[in-house]
Amino acid sequence: MTYGGTLTKMQTELGNPIQYYLVFENSFLNVNQLLGKEMEIVFDGFQCLNCGKSKKIFRQGFCYDCFYSSPAVGDWIMKPELSTAHLGIEDRDLAYEARVQLQPHVVYFASSSELKVGVTRNTQIPTRWIDQGAEQALAIVEVPNRYLAGITEVALKNHFADKTNWRKMLTNDVVSIDLLAEKTKVQHLLPSEVLDYFDINAFKATPLYYPVLEYPKKIASLSLDKTPNFKGILTGIKGQYLIFEDGTVFNIRSNEGYKVRILV
Repeated sequence: MTYGGTLTKMQTELGNPIQYYLVFENSFLNVNQLLGKEMEIVFDGFQCLNCGKSKKIFRQGFCYDCFYSSPAVGDWIMKPELSTAHLGIEDRDLAYEARVQLQPHVVYFASSSELKVGVTRNTQIPTRWIDQGAEQALAIVEVPNRYLAGITEVALKNHFADKTNWRKMLTNDVVSIDLLAEKTKVQHLLPSEVLDYFDINAFKATPLYYPVLEYPKKIASLSLDKTPNFKGILTGIKGQYLIFEDGTVFNIRSNEGYKVRILV
């Protein structure tokens, strides 16, 4: 059977294990059903997720022009501390930025390779944690806008990692961490503007269970630009990665905007 269309990040459903779905324009695929089976990925071209044109993808599923013009990929996305909508100051499109920035955000701890700190909208929990391949996660503080979350993350980044080591995450080289114990250590590190939002008992740690039959010992990343046709047996799904029997891993998120056919 063949599924096809433009790749966007896999949709997920919390469960034991987490359920993963590839959603295309006219069809969808529950990827969990392919575990232990052979699948083929064929690269068919590009389609920008913003303008819809068949232009080469530059970053994050956007062509070059859209990446530097769309408000959906402003600098404040990757650096929340640069958010300015709370001041009424526009970056690219104030109406869009206000919708995204002026809503509750969570600063959290996650263990996906080692302990890391991150930021997400509260509506993206637990999706954000799943996308990062976290084994468990715990909210540190919930604040009313993206700016406050950003300055909190900056304060904590001086003491904790803010990036996931994707190789360790995919080989399951994960350190066991007591997230609540770590949370008890951070109150004195928080910006003064955020202290009123801190409550040690406000949240509980969330464990996450991934559909992985076997973790690889060594991994190699699949690039559709270099290998436009790949066939392998699927042995796991974690984060936004497909894991294959031969140690090949394919990051769906970093290939958004690529048009593919998937043969199963």
